Amino acid sequence: MFKRLTSTLKLLKMLDFKQIEHLNEKLNLPEMIQAVSNLNDNQLQGLEKLLKGTNKKHTLPPIHADFYEMDQKLSVEDRTLQLKVRSFMEKEVQPIVNEYWLHDEFPFEIIPKLAQLNICGLTYEGYGCAGKSSLMEGIIASEMARTDSSVATFFGVQSGLAMGSIYHCGSEEQKEKWLPKMQKLEVIGAFGLTEPEVGSAVAGGLTTTAKKTPNGWILNGQKKWIGNATFSDIVIIWARDIDDDQVKGFIVQKDNPGFSVEKIKDKMALRIVQNGLITLKDCVVQETDRLQHANSFKDTAKVLQKTRAGVAWMAVGCARGAYENALAYTQKREQFGKPIASFQLIQNHLVEMLSNLTAMQTLVFRLSELQDSDQLKDEHASLAKVFCTLRTRDIVSKAREVMGGNGILLEYNVARFLADAEAIYSYEGTKEINSLIVGRSITGFSAFV
Repeated sequence: MFKRLTSTLKLLKMLDFKQIEHLNEKLNLPEMIQAVSNLNDNQLQGLEKLLKGTNKKHTLPPIHADFYEMDQKLSVEDRTLQLKVRSFMEKEVQPIVNEYWLHDEFPFEIIPKLAQLNICGLTYEGYGCAGKSSLMEGIIASEMARTDSSVATFFGVQSGLAMGSIYHCGSEEQKEKWLPKMQKLEVIGAFGLTEPEVGSAVAGGLTTTAKKTPNGWILNGQKKWIGNATFSDIVIIWARDIDDDQVKGFIVQKDNPGFSVEKIKDKMALRIVQNGLITLKDCVVQETDRLQHANSFKDTAKVLQKTRAGVAWMAVGCARGAYENALAYTQKREQFGKPIASFQLIQNHLVEMLSNLTAMQTLVFRLSELQDSDQLKDEHASLAKVFCTLRTRDIVSKAREVMGGNGILLEYNVARFLADAEAIYSYEGTKEINSLIVGRSITGFSAFV
C-alpha cells in the first residue's frame, strides 16, 4: 500500500498547479488516489509515461515553404539578394500594407527605399542595370508577392513592362534618356495596352489609333486597367497606325496635351495598385517619342512574353504568402483543447497546399532557366501562367478555409491574398487565352477566332 501511495504522489508531482486545480474541479482527488493505488505496476508505468508526455514541451518545426530546397540552386550572391528583398518587404511593407490596401492608396514612401535595393531593370545590360539572370528577376517578383501582390505588380509594371518596352523596342537615344532614371525609380512608368472594349483581342483589335502628321503623331482612344497610370511620369501607349494598320508604341509623358487619366475605383483586388482609365484626345507625340523598333504587335509580344513569366513567379509568391500565414495560424489556433494543426483534415489541406506550391516553384525555376538560355517560347510562358494562377487560387482558398471566419479579416493577411489572386489570374492574358496558346503549340491547330 505504501508503494502505491508513493507512486501516486510521484505522479501528482509531475502535474503543474493548473493541472491539479483542473483535476480537483473535475474529480474527487481522494477517490482518484485510491484508484491509482489499485493499479498494477504495468498500469502505473503507462500512466507515468502518459503524464510525462503531457508536460513535454512541443517544439514546432520552422515554417519552410521551399520544401524541395530550390533556393540551394542559387549562388551565395543571389541568395543574399533574395533575403535582402525579403527583409525589405517584411520590415518596410508588411507593417503598413493592410492599411493602404483597405484605403485603396499607394505607399509612396517606399519608393525611395525600394530604389536603394538597386534591383529595377535587373536583367537588362547597361543603363545602370545589373544584368542579372531572369531567374533572379522571378525570385524577386515572388519575394515581393509573398508579402504583397500589389507592390509586386507596381514593380513589375515599372521594371518589366515599361522599362522592357523601351529596352527591347526603343532606340539607343531613348534608352539612354529614360532607362537610367527609371532604374533609379526617379521616373515612374506605366504600360498602356488594354482598352475598355479590347482585352484578350489586343493582337488584332486595338481601337486606339495613331496618325502621322507633319506636326507629329496624333493619338486617339482609351486605355483601361493601366497600373501606375495615375502617378506615372511616362506611359507606353500601344496604338494602331491608321496608315499601315500595324501596332506601334509611343512614350507619352504625363503633361502631353490631350492626355488625361481617371483613377479606377471600387476594386476588390490589388487595391494598392493605382489603375487608371487613360483618355487620349488628339494627343500629339513627336517622332522622337515613338519606339523606333516597335513596328507590329510581334514587337509588343516580345515584351509580354518575358513579363508573363514574371506573373507566374508572382503567383508563386502570392500562394506562398497565403500558405505561410495559414500554417502559422493553425499552429497557434486551438480548438477542443489543442492546436488545429494537429487535426487530420487540417493537415490534409496544408499538404495539398504545399504540394501545389512545390510544383509551381519547380515549374517557374525551369521556366527561368529556359529564358536565360534563350529557349523560352510563348507556350512555355503561357503554360506557367495558366498552371500557377490556377493553383494559386486553390491554395489561397484552402488557406482561407483552414482559418475559418478569421480568414476573411485583413489582420490575418490571407484575405488580401485571396482577393489579389483573382486579379493575378486574369491579367497578362486570361486562363482561356493562354490555354489556347499552349493548345495551338501541342496540336498544330489554332482555336483562336
